[in-house]
Amino acid sequence: MSGKIAFQGELGAYSHQACQQARPGMEAVPSTTFEDVVEKVARGEVDLGMLAVENSTYGRVADVHSLLPKSGLHIVDEAFVRVHVNLLGVPGARLSDVTEAYGHVVILPQCAGFLRKHGIHGRVSSDNARAAREVAEVGDRSRAALASDLAASIYGLDILARQIEDQANNTTRFLVMARNADHSRRGKGRMITTFTFRVRNIPAALYKAMGGFATNGVNMTKLESYMVGGSFTATEFYADIEGHPDDANVARALEELRYFTSQMNILGVYPADRERG
Repeated sequence: MSGKIAFQGELGAYSHQACQQARPGMEAVPSTTFEDVVEKVARGEVDLGMLAVENSTYGRVADVHSLLPKSGLHIVDEAFVRVHVNLLGVPGARLSDVTEAYGHVVILPQCAGFLRKHGIHGRVSSDNARAAREVAEVGDRSRAALASDLAASIYGLDILARQIEDQANNTTRFLVMARNADHSRRGKGRMITTFTFRVRNIPAALYKAMGGFATNGVNMTKLESYMVGGSFTATEFYADIEGHPDDANVARALEELRYFTSQMNILGVYPADRERG
């Protein structure tokens, strides 16, 4: 597939890796923030956007509940990327030379055990790939970056230690965003439907709204709540379910959900990634 796909971060970021993995034929376009990615897709500067939304070790990465509904974009795919964190140093440096390692605030807790064991102080950088670029530019053997193999090859750094993440199953989930929805794909595998909703202000509204998924045998894989507009009384929910809105059981569950909600918005219908558990 040709075209362009935007990602948050600099060249060599894990989001760049996700683009290469999920859309290898597309040109990856770096962007400063998640909002920049969304705006580039919305304005038609790129065809797709790649957003990191959650990590198996760190938790939530992007607040998609607030970012996506207002964007007018749609989820058309998901990608699970195995995150291997490497310690990158300038050519000729050794692990024993390193006293400081720079990485994104999300990456630092993922390899805290390794850093502590080797007496290396973690330092926050706005982006892992940027950390790699700056380590290369400074040329100080005592400074290293926490980044990908891709970043090492782009910025000419040596890999001083490979796969230093504390959790062996460290994985980040990404969402592929497009301007147009595509609910036509069914395929042979599982489908995922993602939506947000706000329950009506009646007793046990959430309990009743969720009942339709249980009675219709629809598996809900994710449910998160968020305060709306800084209010403690208005709550919005973000959910992932297995199935397609046209499936009979899913259609019945969503119909029951709508009865108990004041607002419901389907963000995307897309195939489940093969790495999804």
